[in-house]
Amino acid sequence: MSTTTLSPAPAGSAGATPARPAAEEGRIGLRSHLRHIGALARRNLLQIKKDPESMFDVLLMPIVFTLLFVYVFGGSVGGSLGGGRQDYLNYLVPGLMAMMGMNIAMAVGTGVNDDFRKGVMDRFRTMPIARSSVLIAKIVVELGRMTVALAILLAMGFALGMTLGTSVLGLLGAVALSAVFGAAVMWIFIVLGLAMKTAQAVQGMGMLVLMPLQFGSSIFAPPTTMPGWLRTFTDYNPLSNLADAVRGLMMGGPVADAVWMTLAWAAAITAVMAPLAVSRFRRKA
Repeated sequence: MSTTTLSPAPAGSAGATPARPAAEEGRIGLRSHLRHIGALARRNLLQIKKDPESMFDVLLMPIVFTLLFVYVFGGSVGGSLGGGRQDYLNYLVPGLMAMMGMNIAMAVGTGVNDDFRKGVMDRFRTMPIARSSVLIAKIVVELGRMTVALAILLAMGFALGMTLGTSVLGLLGAVALSAVFGAAVMWIFIVLGLAMKTAQAVQGMGMLVLMPLQFGSSIFAPPTTMPGWLRTFTDYNPLSNLADAVRGLMMGGPVADAVWMTLAWAAAITAVMAPLAVSRFRRKA
């Protein structure tokens, strides 16, 4: 570990005051910042390697959700779409892509909370690294987990007969948009992880937030059959914008408004929650 240089005492002073770590003085360059993020991300990946069970949610959740909704609700909801189970599959998978980021984002909050309980974060805060490096490294690794989940979800969808209505470029755009919004939501759960006392509390609060947003959206069913008050909520729900944007990129149809609204939501969430997360990380006892 690098040492901290002491500033010389000014003339007439009683003694020298120790200098703050470089991270506190804001003198860490971009190259060092990226190197710290890479080292911390590697540490998080090694944790996953030592605990492969932590990947069960990523590997199994896409399969379970796809089979459950397609074969339980596919016939009835597919009929409301003017077709059958196949039409619902094409409608559902892009919606589930929007949902994956939200569910995986919860793991960031529980992971941060668990690291604080174990004293790992206290160790990081004594090191001459930018405080944001620790949190960004968490997000980088979770984005990797999210990519794996999206790949499994798409593979499952194509195996069941999903058809791509646009092109591979549209599919890649849908994956990228889901990742951008997922990264923004992760900042919310980092704040929850820093604010709550236990990982169980983070999960409980997360479910209270996620359930209304997910089921009060266009992820699982078209809003046209919903009552008026719920349809109004659905129209302003950012998950509906994301699901509609992903659906348009993959299956065709107008996407510009939904994409721009999703990007606007992601930028707004990040602009508010990222500084708040770093601030709470510095001040957390």
